[in-house]
Order: sequence, then structure tokens, then C-alpha cells
Amino acid sequence: QVQLVESGGGLVQAGDSLRLSCVASGRTFSSMNTGWFRQAPGKERKFVATIRWSGITVYADSVKGRFTISRDNAKNAVYLQMNSLKPEDTAVYYCATKESESGKYDYWGQGTQVTVSS
Repeated sequence: QVQLVESGGGLVQAGDSLRLSCVASGRTFSSMNTGWFRQAPGKERKFVATIRWSGITVYADSVKGRFTISRDNAKNAVYLQMNSLKPEDTAVYYCATKESESGKYDYWGQGTQVTVSS
């Protein structure tokens, strides 16, 4: 069974930075395709960024140039560095992982709240 635990969320001001962490147990991230998603109040969950097992990264247009996804194989962790945060980045951020490069994500974390004040 794969378990994902996110951390690093919090309340910050616009323009600040945060780094989210996602630590896995039961499977190694280096062989998985892992992504970050976010869900704002009253809205659908949306894709933010992904890092494939190969290391290739993909970002949503709304975060390109501000967010960076990375992986530390030794710690079996995936990170989301968020810079120049905006109020519209406020959401619950979820980490998810899957074995295939296509299709649905198989495993999800519980989420971590990020709130950006103006």
C-alpha cells in the first residue's frame, strides 16, 4: 500500500515563497510519475505540476516560471517550490502518484492548505 504525506503549507503574503513536501511509503518515487494538484474552495481540483519517473517535468500555465517540482530519490520525496505566490494560488494542495505516464493517479495524499493573503 502506498501512502503519501504532504507538508509545508501555511499562511503567507502575496509575493512570498513556500515549499511543499510529499513523502512516500510503500513505493519509490523514482519509479513513479508524481504530480501536485490543487483545489480552491468551491472549485474543481486542478493539475499544477508533474515529474515523471524519467525526471521530465510539466507545469500548468498558471504556475510556469513561479513553481518548481523536484524529487529527492534518497529521501523518497517530491517537492513543490512555490515562489511569487498570489492570492489565486490559495488552495488545498495534493500530492498524487501513479505507475503509468498516462491515465489516472492511483494514490493521493491528504492535502495541505496554502493560503496567500493580498
